Amino acid sequence: MDKGMNRKRALISDTFKVKKRKNGTEKFGAVSNGDGPTDIKSTLEYLMTLFPRKLFNDTLPQIVFKHQLYSIHSDKTLVDKELNKLRERGELLMFQLGFDVEAFGLIFASDYKAKVLAGEEGSATRATVEKFLEKVLSSCMDLSFSKDKMLREFLFTDSEITQLVKSGVLTVRDAGSWWLSIPNSGKFTKYFIQGRKAVLGMVKKSKYSEVLKAELEERRTTSHVKFHMKYHIHDIVGAELVESIPTTSGTLLRFVDS
Repeated sequence: MDKGMNRKRALISDTFKVKKRKNGTEKFGAVSNGDGPTDIKSTLEYLMTLFPRKLFNDTLPQIVFKHQLYSIHSDKTLVDKELNKLRERGELLMFQLGFDVEAFGLIFASDYKAKVLAGEEGSATRATVEKFLEKVLSSCMDLSFSKDKMLREFLFTDSEITQLVKSGVLTVRDAGSWWLSIPNSGKFTKYFIQGRKAVLGMVKKSKYSEVLKAELEERRTTSHVKFHMKYHIHDIVGAELVESIPTTSGTLLRFVDS
């Protein structure tokens, strides 16, 4: 009797799991079937393909935001846990992007290092930057670094720290500490914020402040939207600036009044 009940319970549980997963993939066309570790990595890889490399003459690494993954995977705890594993393995780097305390950028470590070194070609700061990439980024998951840690633990001199700030791999956080940063990413941040506002405006100005996701994806972008429309949709959904509502006609995006 107990066995039958357990089987029944397992069946019910599985049904709900499949249903939830199916809705998730239908909702955003996620590139994978389960909610496992490879799932998070393949989602990251999918989101990276939406990054407009040509816009920056391929000088920037592909950047996605942590919250964009939440638009595909509803289990935020799972996303965070798997991202931490990728960071612990040295595959992924995370950045605090400055314009919003909740905005964490994600970049594959190999892509970041390749782009940073390409930008340092023939530069006087290259040797110090190489030392930083090898010594610090290969072993440390910190988003920021104190002067004490840089001098005592990583054995950088004051003048080397100045070189790292000059090269753009560090940016001042406050007196005596620095954020890990992405060289030449100012234009990316500017275009991103501009595009987010424009896409949110499109949703807000629609009838009842709602629009079908498929319809929004097909909209002609204005001069204010320089990124792929899907990049912005994953952003505004993941950041919960719009509600995502499954309907028989497709996923409806509704503007959320703050």
